[in-house]
Parts: sequence; C-alpha cells; structure tokens
Amino acid sequence: MAETTTGEIKFSDASLKKVAEIIARYPEGKQKSALLPILHLAQREFDGWLSAPVMDYVASLLNIKPIEAYEVATFYSMYNLKPVGKCLIEFCQTGPCLLKGVEDLIDYTEQKLGISLNDNTADGKFTIKAVECLGSCGSAPMAQIGKFYYENLTKEKIDKIIDLFGKPDFNPDIKYDI
Repeated sequence: MAETTTGEIKFSDASLKKVAEIIARYPEGKQKSALLPILHLAQREFDGWLSAPVMDYVASLLNIKPIEAYEVATFYSMYNLKPVGKCLIEFCQTGPCLLKGVEDLIDYTEQKLGISLNDNTADGKFTIKAVECLGSCGSAPMAQIGKFYYENLTKEKIDKIIDLFGKPDFNPDIKYDI
C-alpha cells in the first residue's frame, strides 16, 4: 500500500493529479459522481483491493461519508474487499456461461489450484471469483483476467492459464494467447 512515513494512506502525485481530473468532469457539488472511477484508481494503486482505510481516504477526497464509499464497493463485484492474487480469474456465472459449462470449469480450476471461490492460493498467485455478466455471451464460457477476456474456455485452456499465469514474469496488463 502506498503510505507516507507516518503510515497515512496517500495516492502518488500522478494519481492525485488523475483524481483532480476525474473530479473536474462533474458539476460543482456533484463530486460523489467520481466515486466509481476513483475507487478503480485506488484499487490499482493499493495492491489490487480496497481496505477500509483506503475507502476512508477516497471518501475524504470526495468529501463524502465513508459509508457511501463502502456501499458502492460492496455492491459491485469489480471491487475487491480483501487481498487478491496477482492473477485474479473472474468467471462469468450468468445464463450463457452456465449453459456452456462454467460451473464445471470453476470446479476444475478450484481443484487444480487447491482453493475455493474467493480464496487465494498460498503463494498469492491466484484468486478465483464468480461474477455477474461480463457481456461476452457469444463466446461463453469466459473469464476476465486483468482487463482482458479469455473466451470459449475449456479445461485445456484453464491448464494453459494456470501454467502461463503462474510464472514469475506474468503481467496482468498483457493479453496472452491461450
């Protein structure tokens, strides 16, 4: 987590500049409208998840009550409220993906990694989540890893993901061919 020498949570200068740009998009007195993008920014900067102190910090920047940040972060599955692995596999669990066997793929992935949904592997490399529709129904079953979609998943593709993404040089900001 980015902290000052006093232990206070604080965005980097670059992120503070981005926060100001985001807030400026909205009319005076409507800074709460910037909450979602600033929570995303905070999650990226503070180790991939939103702790209560981080959400308090975001709320203070927007001059809103901390509960308002908590309400939003707990409602949307895209926000992580506990630490996640470097490779966060978010399986779509809605209609088309269910019909195409995502439940079996989730079970398979849990067995391969030795964890359950919403858990992290002991080495901190992987986390598995089930999320609502990711909007790629024509290529079900699918999962999102980082900002990229991995579609038409099979057990063989899951094996490749685990092998490739478990390597020390894995970068979630790169789209890998699976």
